[in-house]
Amino acid sequence: MRAHLGFVICLLFVSACTKADERTFTLQGQVLSVEPARKQLTVKHEEIKGFMPAMTMPYEVRDEKLLDGIAAGDLINATLVVVSNGAYLSAIKKVGEAPLEKPPAEAANPPASSGFELLKPGEAVPDSAFVDQNGQKRRFSAFKGSPVVMTFIYTKCPLPTFCPLMDRHFAALQTSLTSDPSLEAVHLVTVSFDPVTDTPAVLKAHATRLKADPKRWTFLTGDRDEIDQFAARFGVSISRAMNDARDITHNLRTAIIGANGTLVKVYVGNDWSPDQVLADLKTLGSKT
Repeated sequence: MRAHLGFVICLLFVSACTKADERTFTLQGQVLSVEPARKQLTVKHEEIKGFMPAMTMPYEVRDEKLLDGIAAGDLINATLVVVSNGAYLSAIKKVGEAPLEKPPAEAANPPASSGFELLKPGEAVPDSAFVDQNGQKRRFSAFKGSPVVMTFIYTKCPLPTFCPLMDRHFAALQTSLTSDPSLEAVHLVTVSFDPVTDTPAVLKAHATRLKADPKRWTFLTGDRDEIDQFAARFGVSISRAMNDARDITHNLRTAIIGANGTLVKVYVGNDWSPDQVLADLKTLGSKT
């Protein structure tokens, strides 16, 4: 996801159910960027009632020809198709164009990542303070002694290929770790960057839905600014709309942290698999 623009575009969304495992939504918004090589474009939109709050998000297309003639600044109509394990845009039509405004608030209020250097492999992970799903205060140093696989999410994230995919990957990791004695010490940590919504009680209910073993998988929340600063060290960029705290734009990062508390590896985006992490944990065993 990209940083927010400081303006609001009037949008209209009409949803309709087509198949048991497929939902479609009519979307109107402004294109912020186009990446034909990745079959992807980023669109600024407002709330889709009953589905998702206002967001700026990258969307995939299955037919790259749909991107022909589409450029940043274009106003489009499109169909958002949401399936059980993904989402994509179809029927994209340009209906106008408008200048892309620069976010004036960003210069005065830089994102949390500003001024915080990215962690490099071998560097110690900050000992930030959190609260777990049981409401217990925890510092990150409490996980020392165990290799950690950590990701960042918020529970209201609606698209299956973003936070829900991280949840599914971690659930698969939990199953594999439980059955592999050589990785029995590995701990999973999910950090929510939406403390307003993701209270300990909400995270505990979320963990229950995922069948998370509390001995293996911990969910953390805490002070918003401290979480943002902690996440920024891993390359997580988080932007929240001033008029709606649910309107969160973010990217994805997942990390392996050694038993000694130092960074081992960071996975960018959602293009990693549980099998890849398991292989890296075994290959990097001497570092974890």
